[in-house]
Amino acid sequence: MKQQFWLGIDCGGTYLKAGLYDQQGREYAIQRQALATVGEKPGWAERDMHGLWQSCADTIATLLKRSAISGSQVKGIGISAQGKGLFLLDKNDQPLGLAMLSSDRRALNIVSDWQRDNIPELLYPHTRQTLWTGHPVSLLRWVKQHQPERYSQIGTVMMAHDYLRWCLTGVKGCEESNISESNLYNMNRGAYDPQLLSWLGIEEVFPALPPVVGSSQICGEITSDVAAVTGLAAGTPVVGGLFDVVSTALCAGLHDDTALNAVMGTWAVTSGIANGISDQEPHPYVYGRFVSPGQFIVHEASPTSSANLEWLTAQCGNLSFDDINRAVSALPKAGSDVLFLPFLYGSNAGLEMTSGFYGLQSSHHRGHLLQAVYEGVVFSHMTHLNRIRERFSRAKTLRVTGGPAHSDVWMQMLADVSGLAVELPQVEETGCLGAALAALVGTGMFTSFTQAQQQLTHATRVIHPDPAAWQAYQTKYQKYQLLIEALQGFHSCCASLKNTRGSTL
Repeated sequence: MKQQFWLGIDCGGTYLKAGLYDQQGREYAIQRQALATVGEKPGWAERDMHGLWQSCADTIATLLKRSAISGSQVKGIGISAQGKGLFLLDKNDQPLGLAMLSSDRRALNIVSDWQRDNIPELLYPHTRQTLWTGHPVSLLRWVKQHQPERYSQIGTVMMAHDYLRWCLTGVKGCEESNISESNLYNMNRGAYDPQLLSWLGIEEVFPALPPVVGSSQICGEITSDVAAVTGLAAGTPVVGGLFDVVSTALCAGLHDDTALNAVMGTWAVTSGIANGISDQEPHPYVYGRFVSPGQFIVHEASPTSSANLEWLTAQCGNLSFDDINRAVSALPKAGSDVLFLPFLYGSNAGLEMTSGFYGLQSSHHRGHLLQAVYEGVVFSHMTHLNRIRERFSRAKTLRVTGGPAHSDVWMQMLADVSGLAVELPQVEETGCLGAALAALVGTGMFTSFTQAQQQLTHATRVIHPDPAAWQAYQTKYQKYQLLIEALQGFHSCCASLKNTRGSTL
């Protein structure tokens, strides 16, 4: 009998990845393909939906061919993907324009207006979500206001992995761990809520919302057309899948309130697992459905992480990660006055905040810029980590995943700034593995996600904080916070100036 495998697909902000895993969740092979992000205007972040599906099909076909695995050996498929954003089909089930990604900021004015009208406060008790420019509801409202003809043609509302699952199976659905964080879903009821759409002024799209499906629920099978282009076997079951933050928390071993997970990628995310919703909390935390019944993933997040470094290195001639780490490690810890605000794709300090360096002098060089980016990303993560620790007071462990977890220099900095030991699960692709685990559970190889987690045997490295560096970083972190406060005052003055000028016209 030939060995059996489960396929996990991960659709991220910059790459699509596919991995094959055996019955114990051990990785057999990984294939990656870069994804193009386009934007017709500043602040827009879009993706060609036809191109995304073609990339997915090509990645699967290449993976099977390169690893010499036949489609008949694949017994189940799951998909993990970034959350938020908007993938639309028209009434004829064709992609309706370009997909809008979670980093898209075109709806900034809409969210600002909602904030002025206290809509977030109205929604939060029902959704347990903030309102962000990249949320499906924000983008839907933007389409309604600016592209009414397109809005009238909406047939189906989806997110990234829902679209890819539909491409694979021809069956529509919105996976629960992802759609539960859309502001379309009532967290208390566990279902869509038309009242939410009415408050947001997008009630017309309610009929376009597909059924909510579970993470490990079999939602369809590979079609014969897909089998022909990918090499998969027709009839292979495909499960609902996972929001990538949930997938990462699952692979990091989170299952109760004693450990936290920090994800460092396009988004800075810090998460914990709760057994219920609390009404007495110090901050309006974001909640989402977790994979186990009755559990929720609770997090703080913003698009302020390592994508900032990718942008900078692209401007500097695409330095290698090793070169960057050597340049940063060669400098004294927190030794320069250069500060960086990692807000190229959004901020956690106000919608109006943008990115920038402060404190540059002619004596500084490229290494100082790179070090400041490392520090700025860590400082931004600290905003979320500090808040989440108020909610999870029993948590003593911080497990970190994402690209920066491959840099001991960056991870030592995180340990030094936070004062926590940083644990690094040695999992190459948490998105692919989490998706494969969902498929393993859905096809009956495991009775639950808990059992699947217990089966994982990957190693974990630990980086301990350096007490000697802690005070230097605290001083610089305080300067970072003061700079943000000063710039918030600047933007407030600019808004007042704009209003004053407007009133005299």
